[in-house]
Amino acid sequence: MNKKQTPLKNLATIILFVGFLVTPSIALGYVGPGAGVAFLSTVFVLITTVFVAFLGLLFWPFRQVYLRIKQKRPPLPPKVKRAVLVGLDGLDPDIAEKMMSEGHLPNLRLLREKGGFHRLRTTYPAMSPVAWSSFATGVHPAKHGIFDFLTRDEKTYLPDLSSAEIGSAGTVIKIGKYHVPVGKPVVKLLRKSVPFWQILGKYGITSSILRVPITFPAVPFEGGTMLSAMCVPDLKGSQGSFTYYSSADSAGDSIGGERVAVSIDESHEVHSFLEGPINPLTGGDNRLKIPFTLSIDKEKESAELEIGDENHTLKVNEYSPWVPIAFSMGLGMKLRGIVRFRLLETSPDFRLYASPINVDPARPILPISHPIFFSVFLSKLMGPFATLGLAEDTWALNEGVIDEDAFLEQAWDNHAERESMFFEMLDRTPEGVITCVFDGSDRIQHMFMRFMDDGHPARPTGEKYQKYEAVIPDTYSRLDEMLGKVYEKVGIDDPETLVLVLSDHGFKTFRRGINLNSWLHQEGYLVLKEGATVSREWFQDVDWSRTRAFGLGLGGIFLNIKGREAQGFIEEGAEADALATEIAERLTGMRDEELDTIGIRTAYATKGLYKGPYMDRAPDVIVGYEAGWRASWNGVRGIVNEVIFDDNTKAWSGDHCIDPELVPGVLFSNMPFNVEEGTDPAIVDLAPTLLELFGVKPPKYMDGRSLLSA
Repeated sequence: MNKKQTPLKNLATIILFVGFLVTPSIALGYVGPGAGVAFLSTVFVLITTVFVAFLGLLFWPFRQVYLRIKQKRPPLPPKVKRAVLVGLDGLDPDIAEKMMSEGHLPNLRLLREKGGFHRLRTTYPAMSPVAWSSFATGVHPAKHGIFDFLTRDEKTYLPDLSSAEIGSAGTVIKIGKYHVPVGKPVVKLLRKSVPFWQILGKYGITSSILRVPITFPAVPFEGGTMLSAMCVPDLKGSQGSFTYYSSADSAGDSIGGERVAVSIDESHEVHSFLEGPINPLTGGDNRLKIPFTLSIDKEKESAELEIGDENHTLKVNEYSPWVPIAFSMGLGMKLRGIVRFRLLETSPDFRLYASPINVDPARPILPISHPIFFSVFLSKLMGPFATLGLAEDTWALNEGVIDEDAFLEQAWDNHAERESMFFEMLDRTPEGVITCVFDGSDRIQHMFMRFMDDGHPARPTGEKYQKYEAVIPDTYSRLDEMLGKVYEKVGIDDPETLVLVLSDHGFKTFRRGINLNSWLHQEGYLVLKEGATVSREWFQDVDWSRTRAFGLGLGGIFLNIKGREAQGFIEEGAEADALATEIAERLTGMRDEELDTIGIRTAYATKGLYKGPYMDRAPDVIVGYEAGWRASWNGVRGIVNEVIFDDNTKAWSGDHCIDPELVPGVLFSNMPFNVEEGTDPAIVDLAPTLLELFGVKPPKYMDGRSLLSA
């Protein structure tokens, strides 16, 4: 995907933390992060963040006493004192069951024996932002409004990030060439409904919510702490854009990053720069940059890095620690972040990888935690840590910038940071709820499933790759070992402590892609402009005045409805409902003729799945792919061509964006739940269950049912 920036809206108000824009290049790690989500900040935020954090820390104990006095108590006696929830994103029940039957995963087996193990029904569609939103709120997507990573802009037909919206400052002061917003920023989480921790907080029950997806921006709630996860951007405003420096490769955009051509001078030095976002005080094409110098020692396979006030020794195939950086914006103001470097080669060519520039948790310019000083508190305890929502750089591996070993090292370094903060807060949360989602299991399965699938088009050959066949089973074992440490701290035999392990969905191989937009075009639902036989990315050559349907996101088809889309073509109501049903029926059982097998298991007309106030955000058809198939890379980017089915040759070789019935998650608990024989609990059941455990009656609007009820 081309990561080229598109024109920014409301340029005069662009300052980190105030503006929130999504350009066609954004599709998160599942398509290619690009550089499309721009966050901007006001002078007020830049000047007062540290001061507000200090005051918050100072008055935090007094606020807790006040809240304890003010809050009402639960109406019913609580059944537990503490609930410890461990989210293992993407943990698959088939793999877990196989490993347990072979004598592995002793700690999951122990939990199964103490309370139980169930397959956990996921959401429609089976995507992390959708499922974790239902976990938090106890409602189906039509009531929380998250249906995909992406949604469409009804005016432009381009993708928007589905989870957050940020408005601009109301007042701008012009100081020479600078345009300085001074108004209060508007930051809004688009997930609707009320998460269980907010309800519990009203009854004086504390919650520590760590890295649960779709909690950015962090929304304040009573008596608890939160660190945001999925959809936290990097400092460029993207969902993760690396930089790759090479003396052998040409410069240019890369899917998920940027390639920079460099040369080695006579002094064995490389002079280049780390590029940040557009200068929020000046706008235009003026991107912030910070120069650096690398002095290369080819014999020692190392280099001395000088960047800003920092000096670090880099060694080949080793990551640097987190390096703090500061971009000068003018008017004495700096934009700060943290980055890691990995020296890839010193001879005969020079190659260097720089990670996406993360928001510095010690100096957060974005609302990544609640209270605002919580990330500062964690960073003081454990040092700097990754704050990016999708911190594992899947696209750097997809693009061949880093190799499998480098990706795994990064993934486990990120895991170690989260494990450290989880155990720290576990000690500090003797009552109430503590939950942490570890998403390395998801990212590793995405990138290494090809090594468990002999027929995968992206599986490399050669002895050096054989060791990667054990990566996914090893991941499960390492996570199981972590659970053993949890048991030592909390005691799974304690009748007042719930220990629960869950995943939001399972995993399957991803061998083949299906371009829904190419199919819609060939079947006459999507029409191109006169003279066009194909369309460039993001529907550039689509004739919206004659188009009835288009695919957007990882599993959805939207109808082009009059009064809803800008150039709507079909009537809302009976005509639209009939068209959605027609498309769903035609896609169900669709065959991949090249392989002579079914590629789409079931397609669902969305109105038959669920009801709720946010159905206008939902795709009109949700496509349930067969295991082994998924939306193609080209199709998700809005490219229309003559190819419907193609091989997936990327390292991203496993997925879950398929028919939800094929990818349930897992639910392990040290306490038995009341589950009707022959049925499985659903992720939507967990919020009402937690409320009832703490003596709070679940709200009637919740779609899930308490697993404690008869």
